[in-house]
Amino acid sequence: MSLSYIKNAGKILCIGRNYVAHIKELNNTKPSQPFYFLKPSSSILEPNAGPILIPRGTVVHHEVELAVILNKTLKNLDPNTFTNQDALDSIDGYALAIDLTARNVQDEAKKKGLPWSIGKGFDTFLPLSKFIPKEKLPDPYKAELHLEINGETKQQDLTSLMIFPIHKILSTMSSVMTLEKGDIILTGTPKGVGKVLPGDHVTAGLTYEGVEIAEGKLDLEVEQKPGPYEYKET
Repeated sequence: MSLSYIKNAGKILCIGRNYVAHIKELNNTKPSQPFYFLKPSSSILEPNAGPILIPRGTVVHHEVELAVILNKTLKNLDPNTFTNQDALDSIDGYALAIDLTARNVQDEAKKKGLPWSIGKGFDTFLPLSKFIPKEKLPDPYKAELHLEINGETKQQDLTSLMIFPIHKILSTMSSVMTLEKGDIILTGTPKGVGKVLPGDHVTAGLTYEGVEIAEGKLDLEVEQKPGPYEYKET
């Protein structure tokens, strides 16, 4: 199931503001319940499928995250009874993800009260690793995520720092929309987000109890996006 999980993804849901230090570095407000958005499947960049593409005029930030792949349908879960073990039983496996954001596009949309799907949805704005089997990550809160640009570490933190645990994320999401087998859930990014520029070399991965998980490694070049798009104020 190295990459077949990507083809089976019906939707991609991403938790925002799930690490306190990341909230502070962007001067955002801590949410009282899980807040999430969707990314299109066309934004997925499979391993070894080419470079990250930076659209002209955009300021693009990296956000490394642990992704969860579901193994069953979840609907209207009771947050008072859906437990951490229930959540683990609902997970088929994991992946490492980089949620890329055209920050200036997103910031303008937020300021004007407009949707900000564009800032999250460009082609290649969701690099995903190979499938990580559950047995490689028996406790998803004991992983350490890391991301480097040109060999310099930019993000490195433990998943235990999540504000909302996975069972809370899943129960909240399922009360709004049915979660289906194969859906990919991104669980938020730790501090250290910053710019990605054409010419950069991006690497990322995760360790479990100090051991690097081979399936979670990402190694990416960054180039200018071809085509007619150039950011202009709406």
